[in-house]
Amino acid sequence: MNRQGSMIMRRFILVMMAASFILSGCAYYRLGKQNVRRLSVDEYVDKMKAGWIGQMAGVGWGGPTEFKFKGQIIPELNMPKWRPEMINQFKQDDIYVEMTFLRTLEQYGLDCSIRQAGIDFANSGYPLWHANRNGRDNLRKGIAPPDSGHPAFNKHADDIDYQIEADYSGLIAPGLPNVAIELGEKFGRLMNYGDGLYGGQFVGGMYAEAFFEDDMEKIIWAGLACIPKDSQYAECIRDVLAWYKQNPNDWQKTWQLINDKYHANPAYRRFSCSGAQSDFNIDAKINGAYIVMGLLYGKADPDQTIIISTRCGQDSDCNPSNAGGILFTTIGFSKLPERFTSALDPEGKFSHTPYNFPTLVQVCEKLVRQAVKRAGGRIEKSTAAEEVFVIPVKRSKPSRLEQCWEPGPIANSRFTEAELAQLNVEATKAPRQ
Repeated sequence: MNRQGSMIMRRFILVMMAASFILSGCAYYRLGKQNVRRLSVDEYVDKMKAGWIGQMAGVGWGGPTEFKFKGQIIPELNMPKWRPEMINQFKQDDIYVEMTFLRTLEQYGLDCSIRQAGIDFANSGYPLWHANRNGRDNLRKGIAPPDSGHPAFNKHADDIDYQIEADYSGLIAPGLPNVAIELGEKFGRLMNYGDGLYGGQFVGGMYAEAFFEDDMEKIIWAGLACIPKDSQYAECIRDVLAWYKQNPNDWQKTWQLINDKYHANPAYRRFSCSGAQSDFNIDAKINGAYIVMGLLYGKADPDQTIIISTRCGQDSDCNPSNAGGILFTTIGFSKLPERFTSALDPEGKFSHTPYNFPTLVQVCEKLVRQAVKRAGGRIEKSTAAEEVFVIPVKRSKPSRLEQCWEPGPIANSRFTEAELAQLNVEATKAPRQ
């Protein structure tokens, strides 16, 4: 082949490569030796807002059913009817607890220490339960993270807690799964360990991918890439994916398979805070399976996604909140059905936070700018009015494998006298509810 023919062939290959990227629907580009994704700031904000709305819709809609149906499917007649005003979920711990973490990041930046995160969480004034409460009690006693979430000190370390409040970590990390993983190591270890931690990193990883992908199976696999593949949590989610393939039109059959293996089988409840035979199951794995059930069987329909995650039972407001948030992120605020946005009160203040909805959006945009630059990306001007995030594509690097029933050594981590002096004495004396 002569030189001119070689040049023509190279151009043809480049054109075909570009076409394949476009046809695949992936926003990948190659600059120099680095693969990147591009996302306009306006589109980011639109999708991030939708992610918060999805959380609010899911927890509001499923709220009346929470833990009223354990080890059983919620009958269709017991599923509440959606009303637009249900979107105003400003007093839900499934929403405002994660805003404590956002506030720490807002004040101290993404490089804040895990000890500062622990001090701020210890100073929170809201009532808590399970791993959250035990973790905060440990912090207030001077047991610093990561020991505050270690099974030696926290019998709820495998519970759902960080999973229900990890949405923030992906919403400020579009296409940046390692940021979501790192934030789990910083905030998830305040109260969780092992599968309890992985549940939050899995959720954060799905959100990070949802800014660029709307195929739910791909989003779920992206979340799985953020956690150790040999963990029981990863095994559970892989099972749900496989059972979905076997029963693509019968979610209740898949629900039964999940219940048989991950609820009725003591081998998968070895660190259950309520005992392996209890109907009550707040373990992160099974509730994570119910998030995935909504995402898969909901078929990208907002109502069905939330309804199915709710009807799976157990923590049936938290799970549809995660599922709704992830799905809504793929859709974007501007394209959501009006019934989910028409009654939103923009001045409503999230309990125990300085945020209403507009200020929450502003804080997330501020933090995502930091996250993109910190990860080696940049912000470009595409026009005088439009900015674009240029986000490097990097392989997810999961945390190390650990399980609550075979925990590693404690860190012997304690707050110093100076750190203890930063604790709000009045907050630490607040009565439990």
